[in-house]
Amino acid sequence: MTELGRLKRVDLRAEWTKEDRDFTPWLAREENITLLGETLNMSLEVEQEEQRVGRFSADILCKDTSATDAGWVVIENQLETTDHSHLGQILTYAAGLEAKTCVWVAANFHEEHRAAIDWLNEISSDEFQFFGLEIELWRIGESPAAPKFNIVAKPNDWKREVGRSTRSMEPANLTETKRLQLEFWEALKVRLANHPKLRSQKPLPQHWTTLSIGRSGMHMGAIINTRENRIGVELYLGDDNANSYYEQLELDRETIEAELSFDLVWMPLPERRACRIIGFHPMKDLSQKDSWEDLQTWMVSALEQMQKTFARRVKNLTSEVR
Repeated sequence: MTELGRLKRVDLRAEWTKEDRDFTPWLAREENITLLGETLNMSLEVEQEEQRVGRFSADILCKDTSATDAGWVVIENQLETTDHSHLGQILTYAAGLEAKTCVWVAANFHEEHRAAIDWLNEISSDEFQFFGLEIELWRIGESPAAPKFNIVAKPNDWKREVGRSTRSMEPANLTETKRLQLEFWEALKVRLANHPKLRSQKPLPQHWTTLSIGRSGMHMGAIINTRENRIGVELYLGDDNANSYYEQLELDRETIEAELSFDLVWMPLPERRACRIIGFHPMKDLSQKDSWEDLQTWMVSALEQMQKTFARRVKNLTSEVR
């Protein structure tokens, strides 16, 4: 018979000594915030670590890119058993940032704090939701420790809503266009598996998908525009400093465009807290699946070029033009 290993619980402090210095940066990394998001059935994208809220700082500020309104998600971390201080902090951050989702991650939850999360969910309107999660570390033999998130407190109807949301995205319940979009992104994600620098979100039935660019508050995107029969790839700048970042990149516009094999459209959006730099490619009709291979070949190549061109530049952007 095959010999099986045994799971062994690992002390959290063996991996992370300090919450702010060790655990928060670890959780904010793309692969780890993705794991947390999968536990919550969300597509989380980190906007900011240690987000200032008055005299205090929220551990991690995210957006749920799978939500229609992409509201703020505040995450508060604790490597110990929950306490009143952290409960007060997460409520303070939620109020200051007008967040719609609060996620409290801790080693263990006191029953009183679990009850407090339940009570907050009971008295809040449907647009607000509070979660409590316990984090564990496990290993088999000498393997690296693996994290596991367990939901211990959640909105009363969360399971029902998650089930309804999942069923609504099943192909049988989608419009023809949404079904094609979902299939297209699923096929693209398979192709991107061979490109480790291009990590895309979970495929959804929508006209876009996002990919990490290595810095919070911005990302790369791939787009299907069925109205104008074209696809596109973009760099999306979407925080308070978006216009400043855009202006800094535009100073290097000639060099940037020379590095790419396709034309860019530079789109400052002064009425919004966002800017876009996007390249387009024509398509005939999304329903013509025999054209998908060529469309995705262009898209993968364009995304690789965008990543190579912009990843190093966005790391050097400053909040104000010098």
